[in-house]
Amino acid sequence: MAPLDDQELITAIQNAASPVWSVRGAAGRRLADSDKIVEMADVIQRLLLDAQDTWVIQETAEALLERRDTIGLRQVLLAYSRAGTYDAVDHLGAALDCNPEWETTQGADRLIKQYRELATDPDTGVRNEAQQILAKLRPREERARDSRADS
Repeated sequence: MAPLDDQELITAIQNAASPVWSVRGAAGRRLADSDKIVEMADVIQRLLLDAQDTWVIQETAEALLERRDTIGLRQVLLAYSRAGTYDAVDHLGAALDCNPEWETTQGADRLIKQYRELATDPDTGVRNEAQQILAKLRPREERARDSRADS
């Protein structure tokens, strides 16, 4: 995370409203990489739910997940819970499901811990999405435990 100076922040906010999809996507990545996620939540949510181009959604979601922290994951879950179009649901869901953190034990453990934290989030949408993802993981955990017991 790189702190944005005032001018960079202003530029990123302006670029988030650009008519050009690549400029909006770059703004999403820049804002996601900043230390101002909470302050910029409305702008980030607008990018995560971009109605004009799914690349903006994907780029912003991936950048938030690359932070590997609960704040970034929460923003993606919040947008996922509010997505009103098939394309937004599809791209946000893909970003969550294909998060490279799932590929390592350490990364998966970190994600599970973050999902457990978010399963008690004050926002109903975030809380429900986190709980649903955890519920999908339980059968895998149970199968793994059962297969170890059978060995």
